[in-house]
Amino acid sequence: MEKNTEKEISKREYEKYPVIPMRGVVAFPNLVVHFDVVRDVSINAMHAALKGDRKIFVVTQKDVFNEEPSKNDLYKIGVIAEIRQVLKTPDGVYRVLVEGISKAKMVSFEEVTNNKSTYYEAEVKNVNNNTRIKFDDVEIEALMRTVKETFERYSEFVPRMPSELVNSVMCQEDPEELFENIVFNANLQYTDKQELLEQNNVLNRLTILLAILSRETEVLEMEHMIYDQVKETMSQNQREFILREQMKAISTQLGEEDDPSEEVFGYNNKIDELNLEEEIAEKLKKEAQRLSRLPMASQEAFVIKNYLDTVLSLPWNKETSLKLNIRKAEDVLEKDHYGLKKVKERILESIAVHAMKPDVTGQIICLVGPPGVGKTSIGRSIAKALGREYVRISLGGVRDESDIRGHRKTYVGAMPGRIINAMIQANTKNPLILFDELDKMSNDFRGDPSAAMLEVLDSEQNKEFRDHFVELPFDLSKVMFITTANTTETIPAPLLDRMEVIEITSYTREEKFNIAKNHLIPKQLKKNGLKGSQLKITDDGIFRLIDSYTKEAGVRNLERNIGSLCRKTAKEIVYENCKKIRFTEKNIRDYLGVEKYLPDDRTEKDEVGLVNGLAWTAVGGVLMPLEVLILDGKGNIEITGSLGDVMKESAKIAVSYARSIAEKYSIDKEFYQNKDVHIHAPEGAVPKDGPSAGVTMITAMISALSGRKVRSDVAMTGEITLHGKVLPIGGLREKTMAAYKDGIKMVIIPEKNKPDLEEVDDVVKENIKFVFAKTIQDVLDNALI
Repeated sequence: MEKNTEKEISKREYEKYPVIPMRGVVAFPNLVVHFDVVRDVSINAMHAALKGDRKIFVVTQKDVFNEEPSKNDLYKIGVIAEIRQVLKTPDGVYRVLVEGISKAKMVSFEEVTNNKSTYYEAEVKNVNNNTRIKFDDVEIEALMRTVKETFERYSEFVPRMPSELVNSVMCQEDPEELFENIVFNANLQYTDKQELLEQNNVLNRLTILLAILSRETEVLEMEHMIYDQVKETMSQNQREFILREQMKAISTQLGEEDDPSEEVFGYNNKIDELNLEEEIAEKLKKEAQRLSRLPMASQEAFVIKNYLDTVLSLPWNKETSLKLNIRKAEDVLEKDHYGLKKVKERILESIAVHAMKPDVTGQIICLVGPPGVGKTSIGRSIAKALGREYVRISLGGVRDESDIRGHRKTYVGAMPGRIINAMIQANTKNPLILFDELDKMSNDFRGDPSAAMLEVLDSEQNKEFRDHFVELPFDLSKVMFITTANTTETIPAPLLDRMEVIEITSYTREEKFNIAKNHLIPKQLKKNGLKGSQLKITDDGIFRLIDSYTKEAGVRNLERNIGSLCRKTAKEIVYENCKKIRFTEKNIRDYLGVEKYLPDDRTEKDEVGLVNGLAWTAVGGVLMPLEVLILDGKGNIEITGSLGDVMKESAKIAVSYARSIAEKYSIDKEFYQNKDVHIHAPEGAVPKDGPSAGVTMITAMISALSGRKVRSDVAMTGEITLHGKVLPIGGLREKTMAAYKDGIKMVIIPEKNKPDLEEVDDVVKENIKFVFAKTIQDVLDNALI
């Protein structure tokens, strides 16, 4: 078949050709293109062309994903091409090789059915691609040089660009051939190629080509730079990996198990996992990097490893979810401790505040009370009730500030302070830390630890607590601090000011009984491997233990005695083959020996000049009889019984007041001149002081001077004034319990102490009649017979 040339086609103004829409491919005149034909309409168009003169119109579609393009989906400018070769692959795809003949413009586009085969056909108009315009030779020469330079730079970033092609382009003198050489071989986007195809003169084509090449060169240059950066990073990582493996192999050959690089890598991973603040993470990574440059056997390497292990074990971002069920917390506190209403109420208030405002801080409680009342165990119960981790720090005997803040890590054997160690032990940012025996801290030349505690126990400062060893700010604001002390007198005022003090008084006789029955006996039975059926202590036996074998504010000695009974029971069961032992008030002496403490000396009958006073001691209340004896003499006042200055002053007030009411009670007005007064408080080896014995002294003195007896079932307490007013006193709860224990039926107390009866045990209020005295006359009216 005779080949039609471009000139022959151009003579015909309009021709119809089968159409193959191209996806992502642009054909040019004189360019050989191969592509795959998959769509049925394109295959049918190819067959129609093969049956004819093998001419076909190839035009690019605008959207490569459009499977059924219409006229509007195709560009108007395409190329009339001749099919040179067709190959059918095993999977049914046709691979077609065509050569562009001339550029043409699509005039019409329709779908044609011929012999049951449907394909697209278009009527096209030939476009003269050799339109000449007048341009300056110098201008075209400059444009060609610029295009060549740009293409040369472009080729540097294109992989596998043949050097022959580059040389061919650089040697071209004809602008048309220069354009074709570049366009036919450059990897340009199909939209850019379509724009170049639509241009009719070489000047415009070269200008647009220059812009496209410049843009593509910039993109390729940027890609190349990014690739180089990635490659450099990967190469560095690969290099480090290879070196690390080599070091590992060398360490293995030398018999060294630890691999420094692996250890440093592990530290860096831990730092990243903790999500620390940028400042903290940067410092720790610097320390890890320093470690990588040191011999692992060196002292400095050991210091850095110890530092990193300590800091990374801190709970930087770990918190415990708190249990804020106030009723369950109340049940826990009631189960673990008997009494202590004020402490329990304060803890429940704290839980309620947490429920209302979870981020509340600054609650620091100081439990102050005598030994053995359960201050430390209360802290453990509070942690249990709140669902916090519990850590106890004993401060007894701490004299060095470094115990609190730690030592500088540069020192040999340096370690963090007790606060940081407690946080590591708790492994959470919001534990409960109990500072036990806060009042037992002291100071010496190494610093004052109480000064370091000022920052720890201040919610405004402990958000960035800095331990000398850690050197980094650590947040302690979410920690709940509880402190315990036996007295506030030895606690520095600034430290005491930071805490809310809750005083825990000594246990009363009834409280000790309930604690022993509900807590101590079951605890000791379990501790000594006994069952409840093997040992029984009656109620009167428990009271005998409390009254005759212990004299304390708490219950430690009581627990020891119960433990002693348990051990003796275990011995009887094992040695004597006994099945059960029952301890009563009568047989306890057979096991524990002679009673260590005798009951208070209370008069059994009404006597003159003998009054039952009430006194408070560190181990509870006691009955303190006061005796007055009137002798012939010269008005001297003798005071015995190891009385302090305040009680001596009360004795002088009593004498003066007795003189003022001498006529009312038929007392000799001159007794202060012809009589000697001897005032005595039994147990002379025990120091006694305080103003609360004032009413007792006056009552005893009036009784002795007037000869009127004092009721033996009455006890009293209260301070007096020179005009006979009765002033309030403290320790009413303990004093009234002592009166109840000794069988007193009436207790006279100051009228202003009436509100304090709320704290008195119910069993005491049920068995004792209280008389409220406003003046000393009220006391005398009820006490004298």
